[in-house]
Amino acid sequence: MAAPLTPDALRGADMFGNLNEAARADALAAGKVRTLPPGKVVFSQGDPGTSCHTLLDGRIKIVQTRPDGSQSVIRFIGPGEMYGTVAALMGKAFPADAVTVVESLEVYWTVAAMRELMARYPEIAMGSAASAGHRLFEMQDRVGEMAVEKVEQRIAHTLLRLVQQAGRRTERGIEIDFPITRQELSEMAGSTLHTVSRTLASWDERGVTGSARKRIIVRDMDALTALAEPA
Repeated sequence: MAAPLTPDALRGADMFGNLNEAARADALAAGKVRTLPPGKVVFSQGDPGTSCHTLLDGRIKIVQTRPDGSQSVIRFIGPGEMYGTVAALMGKAFPADAVTVVESLEVYWTVAAMRELMARYPEIAMGSAASAGHRLFEMQDRVGEMAVEKVEQRIAHTLLRLVQQAGRRTERGIEIDFPITRQELSEMAGSTLHTVSRTLASWDERGVTGSARKRIIVRDMDALTALAEPA
């Protein structure tokens, strides 16, 4: 049986990083911790927002379904990040599915419990607002890229964001430390599977990347950064 979590589990979380140990202990005690298997739907698009979540370990993908039935990966959630929290606190339905990519560990709270924590510790509310603001700026950047950049630049920018979020240095280069398909990459870059596959194949040949099934390694960061810049 796994040992109980300590308050240190929330030390690096975006909502709780500014709390002292006693406050983190209160926050942890007010929530529920659970392990989630790969492919688990944590919540579905359109479900009532009744819970606030922080990922402790693993990876979650946020997938939105459009009116025509097509789907897009909006972003990947990593350890320490909140998800579903803003919608829940606003009394809104969840705007997308949250699905585990690998086995994951999370802590979640009812809306009432989270509001009580925020009233007791304003730093939690400030952390939540800062995280939401960061994602808004990221989304604005992505919208701007869609409007003015060529597809190769958008793919490069998408990879750079993934490296920043989940890059792990290995002997072969910087590996994105969770499985990601070329289809998912194409959705995030606003491209097509064919274009992403062709582009990665070209970059593999040039030594910029080294991709395999569901794994992407950046072998030359300088070259990838240059590809993201305007010609």
